[in-house]
Amino acid sequence: QVQLVESGGGLVQAGGSLRLSCAASGRTFGSYVCGWFRQAPGKEREFVAAISGGGGSTYYADPVKGRFTISRDNAKNTVYLQMMSLESEDTAVYYCAVAWTIATLQLGSWGQGTQVTVSS
Repeated sequence: QVQLVESGGGLVQAGGSLRLSCAASGRTFGSYVCGWFRQAPGKEREFVAAISGGGGSTYYADPVKGRFTISRDNAKNTVYLQMMSLESEDTAVYYCAVAWTIATLQLGSWGQGTQVTVSS
């Protein structure tokens, strides 16, 4: 079981930026697909972005395309989510997840989440 710890959340004004980090345990991190999800109050958890094991392929939900960038540093066992031009609708708890495939991310290992609050 991979242990994940997110960090980097906080309060930011609309239009601002944040970078989230997710540090993973284990020696096979580079074999996993990594993803970010978020859950806003009163809403279901939704997919945000994902990245392949080697980092060569990335995937984004439509609401964040062009504003968010997912990346990873396998030497540091860390995946990042750079968030730009933040909007109030981005307010949520953000979770990272890892799995063998994108299709199974929701069934994989999850972190505890980090709160992002965007003030308008």
